[in-house]
Amino acid sequence: MQSVKPVLHTYFRSSCTWRVRIALALKGIEYDQVPVNLIKDGGQQLFSDFSEVNPMQQVPSLQIDGISLSQSLAIIQYLDETRPKPKLLPEDAKKRAYVRMISDLIASGIQPLQNLMVLQKLGEGERLGWAQSCITKGFHALEKILQRTSGLYCVEDEVSMADLCLVPQVYNAVRFKVDLTPFPTIARINQALMELEAFNVSHPSRQPDTPPDLRA
Repeated sequence: MQSVKPVLHTYFRSSCTWRVRIALALKGIEYDQVPVNLIKDGGQQLFSDFSEVNPMQQVPSLQIDGISLSQSLAIIQYLDETRPKPKLLPEDAKKRAYVRMISDLIASGIQPLQNLMVLQKLGEGERLGWAQSCITKGFHALEKILQRTSGLYCVEDEVSMADLCLVPQVYNAVRFKVDLTPFPTIARINQALMELEAFNVSHPSRQPDTPPDLRA
């Protein structure tokens, strides 16, 4: 009996979904995508049928192994526990704590403050400055942490869940025209990660729902 492919409910530009796409690519997991356009028709995530998939009306959601999961870090940790190679959370407790700390800093302390739902509450002229301020403040803290924890990547020399959070957030920073000059460690790690195939194939410019004018 052929196993059912996982199904990822995704939006090409969602940084939270990009984290999951990277994890799936790193682990070599084939999956189907169901695009959920966060802007079209007032936001397709608000449709009642998607609310059945994810009551929070957000992407990503991953249907896998007969269950439906939301929240990118929970999804990544489930994938790591059920498909452990390559590992995205180190065996060493201290390194694992660093990975979770960095991941949470980005996923809870930076990204939610500049996501679409928040920006839509602001006036058109306020959005860029707000996003730049939130990202810059978070990056000042992140830079100091990475100066202590990083090797080639966020936590020494192995790709981890922290790196899956970093790259999409740097993409957002560039998109919002944040000056990365004060953050050389962040920039260096991002450049190293973008040389890896899994980070490239999962890039927003290479997704099935990427608009033609934004394709690589």
